[in-house]
Formats: sequence, structure tokens, C-alpha cells
Amino acid sequence: MCKNSFYFLFAIFFVCVPCGAQAATKPVAVKPAPMEIGGWIPYWRTATGTLDVLPHLSQLTEVSPFVFTLKKDGSLYDNGSLSQEPWVSFIAAAKKQKVRIVPTVMNGDGDMMQALLSNQKSRIALEVAIANMVHKNGFSGVDIDFEGKKAETRPYFSLFLKGLYERIGNQLVYCSIEPRTPVDARYGYGVTPPADATDYANDYVAINKYCDRVEIMAYDQGAIDVTLNKARAAPYVPVADPAWVEKVITLAEKSISKKKILIGIPTYGYEYSVKPLSEYGYRYSRLWAFNPTYALDIAKQLNTSPVRNSAGELSFIYKSSPGTVAGTASMQSIQPDPTIASNMMAGPAAIYSQAAIAQNVQPPFNIMWWSDAQSIKDKIALAQKLGVRGVSLFKLDGGEDQGIWNVLPTAAY
Repeated sequence: MCKNSFYFLFAIFFVCVPCGAQAATKPVAVKPAPMEIGGWIPYWRTATGTLDVLPHLSQLTEVSPFVFTLKKDGSLYDNGSLSQEPWVSFIAAAKKQKVRIVPTVMNGDGDMMQALLSNQKSRIALEVAIANMVHKNGFSGVDIDFEGKKAETRPYFSLFLKGLYERIGNQLVYCSIEPRTPVDARYGYGVTPPADATDYANDYVAINKYCDRVEIMAYDQGAIDVTLNKARAAPYVPVADPAWVEKVITLAEKSISKKKILIGIPTYGYEYSVKPLSEYGYRYSRLWAFNPTYALDIAKQLNTSPVRNSAGELSFIYKSSPGTVAGTASMQSIQPDPTIASNMMAGPAAIYSQAAIAQNVQPPFNIMWWSDAQSIKDKIALAQKLGVRGVSLFKLDGGEDQGIWNVLPTAAY
């Protein structure tokens, strides 16, 4: 484990010594306390996800089958067929090892959430349906992942959480919520933000009250933090820079107990089309998400090596000829400038410089940027530093960097 994962406590031990002798001091290395470690297995990769996680169950405290969505009438729909194999055997093995099974109920339709939760009858029906699903299957709890809600839905979502919390009994309510970037970081210091800048869809105080665990999805950062966009070497479009994650969690801690917070950590990446802006910087157009193996295969075809960028993640850039797609031989690789060191948490690393880009190829170009085992390790170290409850990995489907299983800390049961 890297040195910044350890914290040292200097204790003075007093013993009987001859007169005139000094009491000895001895540094005592104290390892971070065990953390709760969880992760989501997505329904679209059930077979590879369960196969991937099964031999590592002892390293986890919780697994969330990412399977339930809502129908138009607000009833639950099981996309992952939890009552069938391979889930049946997987869930049995997890329970045998005392690993919590906490299935996710997800929705991303803001209009639907407003209509469903603002209506008392449909809201209560949903609370009952979710609680019954948990009790009937003997699950340890449920994870609520309602994204894209409107600000006007905030009080109704809080009422829903309150009702679910009361109905679910001894089981746990996990709440997966979007990251909240501080206003100064979103708009810049000294800039007057728009009037609706703090019209949030989540009531952090209510979430702290009615959620046993709060999984803050601290990923998909992109270009939201304008202060880091200017401070970091460009191109800069992170999945999750530890500096940004720390801002997000520090803000959340003002309203949510650290004993409940689980930091969401990404295991994937994105490819972007990058074009220069007329005045400053670049415009990043997201093309698609990918697992690390895809990026490594492309890098191999390009005969280039990904580098540790200024956010502590991996990336490389290339330019395609018109009409070509990723993976073809017509791509031109842009080599990094190894003489420049980043100011990332993990220490010095090669990054792309403006000069290197200008020398090799002018924008537009593509950039592939992703989270690997080292960047995951860095964010686990950050979680330990901040003293939160633990971390949750999105996603565990067999496509993540398999080195993650060597960097997870001891799980707390």
C-alpha cells in the first residue's frame, strides 16, 4: 500500500528507567480502520458480473444487483431476473459469507418521478412494493437510485424516503445520490452564480435522516469544476479527479453524517471528441462509455501507451482520418511529453502538454479517459483520509481493471 494510505500516531510510552534516563518515544504505525466496500453488478452484464465478483465476496460487505426499474404505473420491473440463475446461486453464496444483498431500484425520468411521488396514493404504493420486495426475498435492504429529479420533487422524494424507512423495518435503506459540486467550483470564484444555482432536487438533511447509507456517486465529473479546468493541464475531462471528489464529499459532510457516506468510485471511462474553443480551452463531446480493456486494445493498435494524467487517471489522445472509427489503422497517435510532471495526488507522472499536441496534430482529436486500479486506490485512500464509512464501485461486471481486487482494503462487517 502506498505511503499516503498510512497515518502515523506518535505515542510516548513511560516505563521504569534508571534515574536520569529519558522516557523512550516510539512511532507506532496505525493502519486505517476497515471500511465498508460495496459495488453494483449491472443487469446487462449479469453473467460476467456475478462470475467476476463471486471469488471476491470475502472482500466486500455489500453487493447491489443493479436490476429494478419502474414501469409507467410505478410498479417494479426486474430487468435482471433475480429469481433465476446465476443470481440464485450468487445470492446464496453472498448470504453464506454474510455479504449484504441490496438490490437497486433505479429511475431517471424526472417527469415520471414528479408525477409518481407527488401523488400520495402512488407514492405509498411504491413504498409498500419496495418494502415487500425486500422482506419477501430476505434482502439486507434496498438501494434507491432516482436520478434526474426536478427541484420541485424534493419534498415529495423526502416523504417517500420517510415512508420507505418506516416500512422497511430492520433492513437498510441505501440512497444513491448525484454529486453536488460547490457553487464556487462550478461557476468560478468571484462569479455571481445564476439565481437557481442551489435549487437542488435532493434534501441532504432529509436524506441524512432517512437513509442508513448514502452512496454519493462521485463520478462523471467532466468539465463541471471550472476552477480545476483552469488549474489542470489540458485536455482535462476526468471521470473523477480526487481533488473534485474531496470537494463534493466535504460539502456533503455539512449535512450528511460521515458514518453514513459511501464514496462512489468509477471503474469505467469515456471517449470524447475534442474541439478547440475560439477563446479558451476545448469543447468535449462525449461519444460513449467503455470498459478499460477496450481502451487498452485501441492503444495497442495505435502502438501508444496510456499515461497517468493530471487527474490521476489514464488517458491517451489520437486523431482519426475522416470517415474512420476507433480501432482502425488510419488513426494517428499523439505521444505524451514525458518531461512534464503533473501535480496529481499520486505523485509525478507524464501528461500531455499543449506543445506536444501542437507538434503532433492540431485539434479536433479524440481522447480516451478512464479509471484504473491505481486511480481507484487513490480514491480509496481519500475515503480513508476523510473518515467516511466506505466506498462503492460502479460497476463490477468483469470489464473493470482486475487489479482492483489487489487494492481493496479490509472490509468491515
